Amino acid sequence: MKQCLIVEDSEVIRKVASRIMTNLNFEVIEAENGQQALDICDSGMPDMILLDWQMPVMGGMEFLQSFRPLNKKKRPFILYCATENDKVELSRAITAGANDYVLKPYDRESLYARIAEAGLG
Repeated sequence: MKQCLIVEDSEVIRKVASRIMTNLNFEVIEAENGQQALDICDSGMPDMILLDWQMPVMGGMEFLQSFRPLNKKKRPFILYCATENDKVELSRAITAGANDYVLKPYDRESLYARIAEAGLG
C-alpha cells in the first residue's frame, strides 16, 4: 500500500484529507508542521506528501528547502496545497521541489486527478 504524508496544521483539514486519501487506497501519516514532517521523512520516506504552505514552526516552503538535502533514494510526489492562486508563490514552491499544486479547499476529484497524473493512482 502506498503511503501519503499529510502535513497540515488544521486538524479539520487533516481529517478531511486523511479520509480522501484513505478512500484512494493510501496509508496515511499525519504531521502538524514541516518539522514533524521532516522527522517522519528522515525515518521513512512516503510515496506522496500533501504539503500545506502556511504552518507554525515550519511552513511548506521551509520544509521544501530543508527536505532537498535529505539523501534518500526514494523521492515522494509532493503536492503543495495553497489557499491562494499566487503564481509567484506557487512557482517558488515548484522550484523548491514540489511536483504540483492544488488549491484549497480541495476535494477527492482534484486530488485524484493529480495522483493519476503522477502515476500513483
